[in-house]
Amino acid sequence: MRWRGRRQSTNVEDRRGARRARARRGGGIGLGGLVLLLGVSWLFGVDPMMLFQSIEQASVTDAGPFPAPPGSPRTKRPDAAADDDMKRFVSVVLADTEVTWQAAFEQAGRTYREPTLVLFTETVDSACGMAQSAMGPFYCPGDQKVYIDLSFYADLKNRFGAPGDFAQAYVIAHEVAHHVQNLMGISGQVHSRQQRSSRTRANQLSVLLELQADCLAGVWAYKADNVRRLLEDGDVEEGLRAAAAIGDDRLQKQSRGYVTPDSFTHGTSAQRVRWFRTGLETGDVGACDTFTRENAG
Repeated sequence: MRWRGRRQSTNVEDRRGARRARARRGGGIGLGGLVLLLGVSWLFGVDPMMLFQSIEQASVTDAGPFPAPPGSPRTKRPDAAADDDMKRFVSVVLADTEVTWQAAFEQAGRTYREPTLVLFTETVDSACGMAQSAMGPFYCPGDQKVYIDLSFYADLKNRFGAPGDFAQAYVIAHEVAHHVQNLMGISGQVHSRQQRSSRTRANQLSVLLELQADCLAGVWAYKADNVRRLLEDGDVEEGLRAAAAIGDDRLQKQSRGYVTPDSFTHGTSAQRVRWFRTGLETGDVGACDTFTRENAG
């Protein structure tokens, strides 16, 4: 990625090394509980009834799409210099997502409220409660902040087998996509439906939500490259490798030797690659409508 020397976002809150604070009780859900039902119709003019008719109520609580495989030792934390360079990197990526989504919202006659990116070490206090690094990066709608322990990027390379700066950028773009969904004003509405859903149906909806976030991350990458020439040779492959690395089927197979599709909450490796690629190749949010395709694989 061509990221050095580019503008860094000012919306970065560095809490690394901060002492563990008392957990707050907060309204909000983890990444897997974020919901997207009518967002495409609200922002890009798609018939809302097409989406509404394809979605039932659901309730999902989940740590995030990038948790550590059970039983795996954590990768050694990077040194201070590497950590500071990574801070600059994520600040540049966040700034680029701001440009993309500001333009999209302005086109729709709306105002984009930029999220804050919180850097933390080991544990962090959010409006969604206390979180640990092992949960992986996550977005909290209660305070509209993205949270990440930068040591995760070493895990992404060494444990998930997905190295490269564009793979790292994909992680940030995915979390910001959930912020975009939250701003569309549909999280609370659909969450209330989730609470009256069966667990199986809730998981199915969670998969569709996560696949759409993957697609929206791809839309960002398309626009970032098309307008600002951000990508270099090999970057797309890095991103697709990262998407494949975190499929539910692959993670379950690695951790316990078998898979249970009814328990999937983020989608298979093939699904995640497919929808990330859809966004990358089209740059069209309207193409990210996972909800009208129940069989999203």
